[in-house]
Amino acid sequence: MAKDYYSTLGVEKSATQDDIKKAFRKLAQKHHPDKGGDEAKFKEITEAYSTLSDEKRRREYDTRGQFSGNNSGQSNYQGGFGGFGQGGVEFDFSDLFNGGGFGDIFGQGARTQARRGRDISVDIEIPFKDSVLGTSRTVLMAKVGTCDTCTGTGAKPGSEVETCKTCNGAGKVHETRNSVLGTFTNVRECTECHGSGKIPKTKCVTCSGRGVLRKEEEVKIQVPSGIDAGEMIRMPGLGEAIQNGTSGDLYIKVHVKPHKDFKKEGPHLVMNMPLKLTDALLGTTISITTIDDKKLEVKVPVMSATEETLRVKGKGVPTNRGTGDLFIHLSIKMPKKLSHKAKKSVEELKVEGI
Repeated sequence: MAKDYYSTLGVEKSATQDDIKKAFRKLAQKHHPDKGGDEAKFKEITEAYSTLSDEKRRREYDTRGQFSGNNSGQSNYQGGFGGFGQGGVEFDFSDLFNGGGFGDIFGQGARTQARRGRDISVDIEIPFKDSVLGTSRTVLMAKVGTCDTCTGTGAKPGSEVETCKTCNGAGKVHETRNSVLGTFTNVRECTECHGSGKIPKTKCVTCSGRGVLRKEEEVKIQVPSGIDAGEMIRMPGLGEAIQNGTSGDLYIKVHVKPHKDFKKEGPHLVMNMPLKLTDALLGTTISITTIDDKKLEVKVPVMSATEETLRVKGKGVPTNRGTGDLFIHLSIKMPKKLSHKAKKSVEELKVEGI
């Protein structure tokens, strides 16, 4: 029974060469054995592509339901980029995978990924006031950092460098292995020179030639105003260092201590203020301490409900869009006990219908 190559690649019979190539690239990346895929499935899709990617073979397949140049119905990968060669069936992997993420598998078009140090994270706790107004903190932390003696080169100061004998100065080495599909070449970074192609003749005695070592460093953290509890601050390049590469990032998770009076709601501050019954009925002026420790006199008008809210503009959280407001939630604090005189006054109010 003839195989349905179009179904194997998941394309219509009217698919263009570009459609076929895109479909094969996607399936090959998914099923390639070096990526943990199924070898049998990979052979199926490469067999289908070897036929449909060539116009002459595709026309013969469309006419006869098979390609006579490959009677076994299988393709055999011969290694490198030579392609699948049996019965005259040839196609070039370099055209398909250049820039497609498979250069490291087939040994062509490989792109060296820059070395990067490990990201690290720390937790800090700050007072509520500092979370609103912003602050700076200095923390002492132990991490892998650049060696101060050799400034990260791994060489003894004044020592010359020489070509790495392991990779012959290429910075990378080629590894070849055999599989059912043929010979595959993998390109990886040289572990001796870490991709630089050079090694010092005399190693730094402080870091033993590694260019980095574990040490204690002081890091100054700038906490922005208006930060919320649980937010992360990212400090690029302040993570752990790595030889011949860039340092990772430092992430600071901020914890905020609660305040006895204030709470934060977006760019605004909120506080509760209980009032005596007489102040609620007659109006009053209250004195409050703002988040920046300043005294503020606030006039409270006669209350017409048991709970009301006053808004004081510009006394909230400073942001890059301006400063938020302070909302004061007013409530009436009922007396627990009335004196004889106070009770008599309340009875008179009752007579007045209040």
